[in-house]
Formats: sequence, structure tokens, C-alpha cells
Amino acid sequence: MEINTLYFGRMDCQENEIIRFEEGLFGFESQKDFLPVPFDGEEDSVLCLQSVTDRDTCFVIMNPFRLCSDYEPVLKEEDYKALDTMQEQDLSYYVVCVMRQSMEESTVNMKCPIVVNAVTRKAVQVILDTKKYGFRHSLSEFLGGGNKVC
Repeated sequence: MEINTLYFGRMDCQENEIIRFEEGLFGFESQKDFLPVPFDGEEDSVLCLQSVTDRDTCFVIMNPFRLCSDYEPVLKEEDYKALDTMQEQDLSYYVVCVMRQSMEESTVNMKCPIVVNAVTRKAVQVILDTKKYGFRHSLSEFLGGGNKVC
């Protein structure tokens, strides 16, 4: 299948590469199918999460464990049910990044990760029930050596 992407132009992808959000993402509930596209080869540190049906709906997502090695997301039982697994090893986590002009202005949402079942390609965005993580952490907290969050 061919999709039109915001950053990469037209791309071919296979159906098994698409991840499906039954409930959509927060604020984008009508968008269900997304293609994760690495910005750098096969590396999953920074990805483009591109809507399959809307070229302009695209998010920069990051592997939170690359930012914070002791990131500890705890899912609720209903999250595991939505993902069709109780096996943590089936899951991949990503956080949404808002890129601005500078690193200090760019933020990452550690509170509401995207969780993908790598086996079934089902995905959900969750709200973690902890005060440890916030909605807007400056990227400089992680990349500047401050590591204030973790």
C-alpha cells in the first residue's frame, strides 16, 4: 500500500507494518492507523508516527528508555486487555515529543506513553497513574545530563 507522509513523501508499506489504535490518540480519536517510520535507518530512538489516511497528522515519538533508563511505566489491567496481552515482553513504549526551535523549548510527554503490542500491532495511548512523570518535560532534562525526572 502507498501512503503520503509529511516528512518522507510517498512511501510503500506493508499492512503488517501499520499499528492500530482502536480508540485513536488523545485529541486525534478519528485517526486509527499509523505507520511508524524511523528517522535514522532501523533505529527506534526517534520515529515519525505517520497517519495512514492523513498526511498532515504526524507525530515525533521517542523511545523513553533511551531518554531515561529507569523509566517505569505501570499499565492498568484494562490497558493490557486493550493490547491483547499480559506479556510485558510483547510491548514497546514510545513518548510523544513536541519539537520547537530549541532543545529547551522542545518537550516530551512521559505521562502518556504510546504502548504497542509488537506481536498484534495493536496500540493504545495511556495515562500513567503516577506523579513521577509529567506531560511536558524539557528534552534538555534528559540530553543535558540533568536527568531530573528519572
